[in-house]
Amino acid sequence: MPLAFMTRLRRPRLLFACLAALIIGLPASCTVLGHAERKLLFRIEPGTAGWYHGLPDSVQELDLQPKRFKAGQSIHAWWWPAERANAPAILYLHGVRWNLTGQLFRIEQLRAAGYSVLAIDYRGFGKSLGDLPSESSVYEDARVAWERFQLLQPDPNKRLIYGHSLGGAVAIDLAAELGRNAARDHTPLPVRGLVVESTFTSLADVTAAVAGTSLPVRWVLSQKFDSIDKIADIHMPLLVVHGQADAFVPPRFSEQLFAAARQPKRLLLVPGGTHNNSMALGGQNYRKAIDALMQSKPAAQVAGSAAGQNARDS
Repeated sequence: MPLAFMTRLRRPRLLFACLAALIIGLPASCTVLGHAERKLLFRIEPGTAGWYHGLPDSVQELDLQPKRFKAGQSIHAWWWPAERANAPAILYLHGVRWNLTGQLFRIEQLRAAGYSVLAIDYRGFGKSLGDLPSESSVYEDARVAWERFQLLQPDPNKRLIYGHSLGGAVAIDLAAELGRNAARDHTPLPVRGLVVESTFTSLADVTAAVAGTSLPVRWVLSQKFDSIDKIADIHMPLLVVHGQADAFVPPRFSEQLFAAARQPKRLLLVPGGTHNNSMALGGQNYRKAIDALMQSKPAAQVAGSAAGQNARDS
């Protein structure tokens, strides 16, 4: 892996430490503090990643512009259909710093496993147009991507949602909303399952852990990303993946998410895996875990089981 890439991979630890210092020590108004927090959190790298060597010819570039977006806003996306017609598809949601050009190595692995992939840049990243992202805006971007994703793969049992790092929090928020909507409307879940990798319980938890502080940063952060409070609403098969050598986001956070989640679920801890290479290092075990997720109970059965459990608990 290029030296420049490895150097940049060390920065998330500094990012969380600086974020903690900012929210604890900056005597500023909420507006100024919130903007500084978002800028430091997302740390958007301009241009293309140094290890990016161009898109394969089979990738289609899309621009999503729903009517509810303001003028000058759009989401840039890649749609990479699998070689096999009507293959299962993955909605890919990335983390901070790197736009899609920095994600291609992971997207390639998912596609090589036989999946079509729809991957997006949030507004403000890469070729997506918009202001500095926020928690609410990336959640909205995921919903816009989901609307297009349903058209690209119309079979609910051939859809997966995938999120890496902070993208895992975005994926959990989307999946939780889909689960709540299905329960409210008494309809089958519109997705087969959820995969999250190298993610965390909440932004406050990982900031405090990496910065080594016991101060109550949760009450100061404007960007919450509280996945631990949403994970029980995931009424679908779940795969949680984490590298055991992740120096940026401790694997215990994925273990805590896993413990709080409903069945069916699986935790895959990758020995020696770092924040970014668990998919490559996990190899066949990772691929088999995703395939097993696709072979788990159909969404309708999981939703029905959850509804029955809720009825018994009431």
